[in-house]
Amino acid sequence: MKLVSTPRVEYLRTLAAEILNLNGRGRVIVAVDGADHAARTAFADDLAAVFDEADKPAFRASLRYFQRSRQEQARFGADTPERFYRHGYDYSALRRVLLEPFRLGGSTAFVRQVFDPDRDTWVEPTWTTAPADAFLVIDGEFALRGELRDGWNYRILLESEATSEADYLYQREERPRQVASAVIDLSERHQPQRVFSDSC
Repeated sequence: MKLVSTPRVEYLRTLAAEILNLNGRGRVIVAVDGADHAARTAFADDLAAVFDEADKPAFRASLRYFQRSRQEQARFGADTPERFYRHGYDYSALRRVLLEPFRLGGSTAFVRQVFDPDRDTWVEPTWTTAPADAFLVIDGEFALRGELRDGWNYRILLESEATSEADYLYQREERPRQVASAVIDLSERHQPQRVFSDSC
C-alpha cells in the first residue's frame, strides 16, 4: 500500500533504500535501539511499513517480548537497574526461536514473542514463515550490546538522553553510538535527522 508522503516517510524511504543497497537479497535483520520506548516502537513500525510499500516483506518483533520472568530475574539478586540491564532479557531464547530460524530461510518457522512482561507470563508460541527475501525489524532497549551485534545486518540508534540508571550503565559500557550503522535524531519526530556517530 502506498504511504502518504511526509518528511518522515521520505526519510524512511531513503533509509530503507540504503539498507537494501547494503544487503541485497536474502534475509535481513534491522535493529532499532533507543531509550524512548514509544519513539523506538513507532520508528520500527514505520520502517517496516516502508519496506512493505516497496514490496519487500517485513516482519516486526520487539526485544521486550524476550524478557525473563520476574521469578527468573530474582535468581540474579535484588531488583535493581543493573540486574535488569544484565539479566532482564533471555537472549539465548531470542537467538534460538527468532534470529537463527529467520536467517535459515526456507520453510523454517520462527517465533516473534515468547513472554508478556506486562502480565509476567509466557506466550503461546505462534510460528511464522517468510519468503526467501524478507526483512525483520526488531526494536528494543540495549539492542546494540556486544552479545547481540552479530545478529543484526543494520543497526539504528535513535538518539536520546538516558532515562534510567540501566540506560546510563548501557551507554557507559557499550557505547552504542560507536557501533551504530545510523544514528538518528528524533527531537522533531516528524522530521528525523541523521547525525554523525562517534565512529565517524
